[in-house]
Amino acid sequence: MEQPKKKYKGKWRNQYRLVVLNDDTFEERFSLKLTRLNVFTVTLVSAVLLVGLTTFFIAFTPVREFIPGYSDSKVRNETTALLQETDSLKARLALNEQQYDRIKMVLSGDITSEEYARIDSVAQAETTISLSDFTPSREDSLLREEVAREDKFNLIEGAKARTNFVFFKPVVGKISNGYSTKDKHYGVDVTTAVNTPVKAAAAGTVVFSGWSAETGYTILLEHSYGLITVYKHCGTLTKSQNDQVLAGEVIASVGNTGELTNGPHLHFELWSDGYALDPINFINFE
Repeated sequence: MEQPKKKYKGKWRNQYRLVVLNDDTFEERFSLKLTRLNVFTVTLVSAVLLVGLTTFFIAFTPVREFIPGYSDSKVRNETTALLQETDSLKARLALNEQQYDRIKMVLSGDITSEEYARIDSVAQAETTISLSDFTPSREDSLLREEVAREDKFNLIEGAKARTNFVFFKPVVGKISNGYSTKDKHYGVDVTTAVNTPVKAAAAGTVVFSGWSAETGYTILLEHSYGLITVYKHCGTLTKSQNDQVLAGEVIASVGNTGELTNGPHLHFELWSDGYALDPINFINFE
């Protein structure tokens, strides 16, 4: 039994010579003494070093970014931030599209009778109060009268967040054509002299300022609480889109522009969250 073991160990220690010869002259160029054990050891060490160096390059150098499925933590964080920003931009874009749809509807006056019926039903449901449920006292009646006097010029009666919102007269004149949903006339025509200054009904931002074939020079202002005021058939416009204006600031002049006009006047509209309101309920033009 010992002889086969010695013979087996001897094979690992037997020396061999690796010789490199010139193929033409058979001149010896290089020679190296080797054993099986040396070859195995060198091969094993080389493999370990190769695996270690590869692991080092992948873990601690930018080379790992070229490996599919392996990304840098910084890149992952940037990707997550971009995804969150994209979601935020999508939500903001959706809101802007809704706003532009309302502005488009205001410019074109395109609203159906069914939509107005729905608006009226919602408004009635929100404003109807069952008096049988309350028995007001004398103090309560006095308080109601005081609140009514303070809220005389509020946009929506009883809206706490809008109690200090007061409209400024765009122009002073006589109303020649009133508000009518039946005729799709969602504003009032105020007759006055040409070149009369048109003033902003409230502080806000200009969301449209330009020309329309039907309404001539038109300007739209967006205010707080989802309110939009519209000024049509102007002679000139003094404000541009995205300008910030104050209540009472001159934004245009009265004119007679556009196809849908029969004389110098200002066509004024008031919209709340995309729904037209009768301006004379909130502004005294005379």
